[in-house]
Amino acid sequence: MGTISSAFSIISGALDADQAALNVVSNNVANANTTGYSEEVPTFEQSQTINVNGKTYGTGVSETGATSLRDRVLEQRLDQQQQSASASGARLTALNNIQALFTPDSGASSSTAGDIGSDITKFFSSLSSLEAEPTDSSLRLNVLSTAKTLSGDISNAAASLHSQQAGLDQDTTGVVSQINSLTTSIAQLNQQIQAASPSDASGTLEDQRQQDLSDLSKLIGINQVTTANNGVQITTTSGQLLVAGGVSNQVEGGIVNGVTDYSVNGTDVTSELASGGGELGGYLTARDQDIPSALSSLDQLAYSISTSVNAQNNQGTDGDGVTGSTANPLYIFSEPATVAGSAASMSVTMINSSQIAAAGAGKGTGDNSNAVVMANLAKQSIVNGQTATNYYSSFVSSLGSTVSGVETENTALNASVTQLQSQSNALSKVNLNDEASALTTLERSYQAASQVFSILNTIIQSALNLGESTAVS
Repeated sequence: MGTISSAFSIISGALDADQAALNVVSNNVANANTTGYSEEVPTFEQSQTINVNGKTYGTGVSETGATSLRDRVLEQRLDQQQQSASASGARLTALNNIQALFTPDSGASSSTAGDIGSDITKFFSSLSSLEAEPTDSSLRLNVLSTAKTLSGDISNAAASLHSQQAGLDQDTTGVVSQINSLTTSIAQLNQQIQAASPSDASGTLEDQRQQDLSDLSKLIGINQVTTANNGVQITTTSGQLLVAGGVSNQVEGGIVNGVTDYSVNGTDVTSELASGGGELGGYLTARDQDIPSALSSLDQLAYSISTSVNAQNNQGTDGDGVTGSTANPLYIFSEPATVAGSAASMSVTMINSSQIAAAGAGKGTGDNSNAVVMANLAKQSIVNGQTATNYYSSFVSSLGSTVSGVETENTALNASVTQLQSQSNALSKVNLNDEASALTTLERSYQAASQVFSILNTIIQSALNLGESTAVS
């Protein structure tokens, strides 16, 4: 009876193992559409053998728990590409908003800058028209009108850029809040995974942690290191510790010069986060580099036009016979004190068009010599060695080139992410056809074990009823 008893034990174990494996398949099917879930496969382990009279006998098999199908190297590679793609995507969105300000006749509500290039041409053309009739009041009024359009479009563009910068600053604050929430969750999952015994619960926790890591990599540039007991340590790309075991360090923000700077453990990491990747990196790059660069170009344009035109007008005689002087300057535009901020503050301060000094110094009001010189400023290199029109054109072209470059980069990165995601899905995503095949195989194995169980039961009955005929089905 010992041999029969052992057989019952082996088959009973087989039934338990098949049932556990069927539960794994069932769980896979139930989670086929669950975000972040990795397909699991049952793990079978041979039971301890026994030795009788020098011969080794098997004692069956047991199912020791499900194993998730995942490739950690592939997952980390995907996370790295996602943080790069997210950074370029966030920056591209911001750059498109900047570019929309300088797109002439775009019809977009964000195109508040008008056509500054056309404004420059029209302003200097109005001075050229004044050459022919320097005393004509309508021509003088046209000079002030075109000047107001030019200064208004430049100052509106600067105001819009400042508004976009403030909006990006708010976006970074929102992203940092999500980052802190995810790092806290990952630290907690680290603790739970390290405390769990090998079971399907641990696989589920790892799925949750990997999903959090994937979401985190879209927000911020990170480095991952697997530690003892299946833990994960996370740092920023510059090496600032975010998660170690069950402890998470928060990214903290503080206002500096009107925008939010960020620190980890008291160390300012704003510039490192900008270059690190993720949405946060993209937003910070646009906030701290792209918009300031555009503002700097506008400031230089506004400063150069204002100071050059003002200086020349102040050297002539206006329609009332007044010659400009230090004590009584004849300024068309507001006179900027410094280059920085010139675009935002640019405006026309001249109220009376008769103050336009078309005549040369000490000459009669019918003279046009100063108007000729002012009109010729359009052809002079008054803005960083370029004419005002060429400088603005170069600025717009450079901005367009930057947008095009980031767009090309983003397209390539997204294609790489798609390819890596497909590879990951091929390995880890639940395939219902494969599950159906596994289900059929395990059902047949379970049925076979059940049949052996039935045969053993019949054999016992025969042994208990010796001398009586017993049919075995």
